[in-house]
Amino acid sequence: MGVNLEAGRRHGAVKSNEDSFETLFAAEYARVAGIANRVLADPHEAEDVAQEVFIDFNRLHSAAAPYAAAWLYRAAAHKALNRVRGRRRRERRELSQAADEGGRAMDPQHVFETSEDRRMVRQALARLAPKPATVLVLRASGLSYAEVAQALGVGIGQIGTLLRRAEAALRKEVTRGTSL
Repeated sequence: MGVNLEAGRRHGAVKSNEDSFETLFAAEYARVAGIANRVLADPHEAEDVAQEVFIDFNRLHSAAAPYAAAWLYRAAAHKALNRVRGRRRRERRELSQAADEGGRAMDPQHVFETSEDRRMVRQALARLAPKPATVLVLRASGLSYAEVAQALGVGIGQIGTLLRRAEAALRKEVTRGTSL
């Protein structure tokens, strides 16, 4: 009889964890996907990132953790930035391979995207250190100073300074990127 009671408790705990995760997912998915989309400018890829972030969170943490939202926001920004960095490495490899394959010129429409300014900003953002890049992404995604502070694990009074420094670093990287 004691074994049945223990199994029932475990089943109840599992069900409760599933319910907590579903509640967390419903409450935060749109914002997590929005943060990823702000970086990637691709809603489908942003949804993939959001799903990966929630899977990682569910595997590592309890959905009832008080830091859940902050963790999800930070992870979305980091994972999206990593995708941009990976994309940039892939583009360099492809350009190198194209040059090796007879030096054929690539289609200018492919090389120069419609929104050149956004592409340069994304590349510059990917060159920033993780903390400044994350501050910019989270704030640009609509998070308040308090939410950004919680996501980064710093005091709210530091966010203004971190944001100004991150913006200055981004401007420097954009300028550096246009002079390359």
